[in-house]
Amino acid sequence: MIRKISWALLALLMLSIAVSAQESGGAAERVEKLRAQLLEVQTKEDPLRTRLAQLDESIKPENIERSLAGVGSTRPEELREARRRQLTIERDGVLAQLKTLETSRQRLEAAITNAEALAYQESAQPATQKLAASSAKGYQLLMLGGGGLAALALGGGALFYRRKIRSR
Repeated sequence: MIRKISWALLALLMLSIAVSAQESGGAAERVEKLRAQLLEVQTKEDPLRTRLAQLDESIKPENIERSLAGVGSTRPEELREARRRQLTIERDGVLAQLKTLETSRQRLEAAITNAEALAYQESAQPATQKLAASSAKGYQLLMLGGGGLAALALGGGALFYRRKIRSR
């Protein structure tokens, strides 16, 4: 029982150290992550823009007629209309995807601007403010670690006391 508690406290201590290490990444890391996301969005936009240009060209009446030239039908008007509807639906879908990506790109650009401003502010802070912020986190870790050690010592003392009483 005591062993399980001590392992749980040790895991909690290690988790708190890992979380504080992740928090210290700062705004510069966030800027890089946002730029990577922006690049990914731009990479997705390019093929969609190409496909939209192809659809705009294909939807022209002369191109619809040319695409159906080899198809024989008693109702060619219906075939042309069906092909035009199909291309229009596909074009509308591509436009919707592009609009979503455009919104995402604008949101990311605004977030990058904000993160860059924050990174600049962090870099412009005097060393004493940075030290104070890091010492506050260090104090938190020290207290958490000290509390964990105290709990381990108390558990170990209780276990030692229990064994001593049983051996009498």
